[in-house]
Amino acid sequence: MDWPEAERTLGTAVPADYKQLVETYGDGLFDETIWLLVPDSAYDDCDLHAQAAQREEILADLWESEDKPAALQEAGAKVLPWAFEEGTGAFLYWLARPGRHPDEWTVLYNEGRGPLWEHHDMGCLAFLLAVLTGTADTAYFGHLDEGRESAEHSFTTADQVFATTGE
Repeated sequence: MDWPEAERTLGTAVPADYKQLVETYGDGLFDETIWLLVPDSAYDDCDLHAQAAQREEILADLWESEDKPAALQEAGAKVLPWAFEEGTGAFLYWLARPGRHPDEWTVLYNEGRGPLWEHHDMGCLAFLLAVLTGTADTAYFGHLDEGRESAEHSFTTADQVFATTGE
């Protein structure tokens, strides 16, 4: 991954834990639920740059009619997507606050088809791990523990998913 070019295109640096996720897994799906976005994915749905532009436009329209969440009331605060939840319209964002290094960014979850925004005071890797292990303090993702007989988790690459679905 050419991180300097990816960050230049994005217009900002990204957290080191995210880079580690991308380098380890690439674009794909954790536990058939959480899609990891990556720069320059072959699939628009998984492409960090495409989703960042799309989310920026969608949220700008939304905030013309609704108040921004409290975490975004600070001047210069913004969100940047890093993942989304399969089939729900929900996105996981970094909360990028002025004067904060990307490694200090925290996670915002937006339910996508409603007004709920949850703030999680941790980075993306810690949040992903908390969700997958059932320790995240969230109103969402509880289904990941239902019926689970072991601590086994899965990751399916975007290539594998889209080859199966024919997209």
